[in-house]
Amino acid sequence: MRRRAFLALLGGVAAWPIAAHAQQPAKVARIGFLRRAGPHQKQFNAFRDGMRALGYVEGHNLTIEQRYAAGASERLGGLAAELVRLNVDVIVVDGTDTAVAAKAATTDIPLVFALATDPVADGLVTSMARPGTNLTGLTLSVGYQMAGKRVELLKDMVPGLARVAVLGNSNSSTRRLWLSDAERVGGLLGLAVRGFEASKADDLAGAFAAMAEWRANGVSTLNDAMLFTERDRIVALAQSHRLPAVHPEAEFVEAGGLLAYGPSLPDLFRRAASYVAQILQGTKPGDLPVEQPTKLELVINLKTARLLGLTVDREFLLRADEIVE
Repeated sequence: MRRRAFLALLGGVAAWPIAAHAQQPAKVARIGFLRRAGPHQKQFNAFRDGMRALGYVEGHNLTIEQRYAAGASERLGGLAAELVRLNVDVIVVDGTDTAVAAKAATTDIPLVFALATDPVADGLVTSMARPGTNLTGLTLSVGYQMAGKRVELLKDMVPGLARVAVLGNSNSSTRRLWLSDAERVGGLLGLAVRGFEASKADDLAGAFAAMAEWRANGVSTLNDAMLFTERDRIVALAQSHRLPAVHPEAEFVEAGGLLAYGPSLPDLFRRAASYVAQILQGTKPGDLPVEQPTKLELVINLKTARLLGLTVDREFLLRADEIVE
């Protein structure tokens, strides 16, 4: 059984594409698409479909230059510089680290982020209502408190949860902020919470071995491009250690993960297209308000729950937006 409630993003930007759809761009737009994560066709297709709906079609009046760091933060500066040298019209980025690298590479080319966390606190924009820089876009959450909410959901689902391992990337500039909130909420719930790190794919097995040594009986992964890229490996390691796990993205659950809570990433990339189109039509990025999600999805994999010997009560199931069996 599947039940899907799509992310609804409200605000002035939301109404714009309907009016703009009839305007046919006169020249070929060249867009840079830069991600700290590896390629994800569903998310890229969502952005491309969003552009098509607004009259921008690849091979006709649109060229998209794709660059991927595959989780390696140290590559972002060079990839951003490549796109700047190509003199693209707009650069679309995923999260905070990518936005920081692109911002360092150019103050002239407009930048649109699709997966920022707290762009004001992270120094990307002056304010959410009037970014005031060459950056604007969408956030993937309502702040770093999402990490604590995931720990709370895991406790609600797993009877006897006592020790939660939080997996993050030591190279991520936002890891400490995410972890801090997970620790705060864990303390309020009477849970022991400890952070574990993996800076690359080869570190993951060791991180899970360390969790087992600490006697963790649950794990929460933080928002991070490398972890997202390695989601199949993370899901397999969690299952082999019989650790119930909660993740930020539904793609983990599609790969066999137990639980996810967050916005739809394809929908955020599709929404990013409306920002790009407005900028191509002459709007300054600093005048376009940053949007936050108003709907977050809870996704549960019942097959994985059964493999872990978990019985999910009816009340918890009723909270889900999608159930995978």
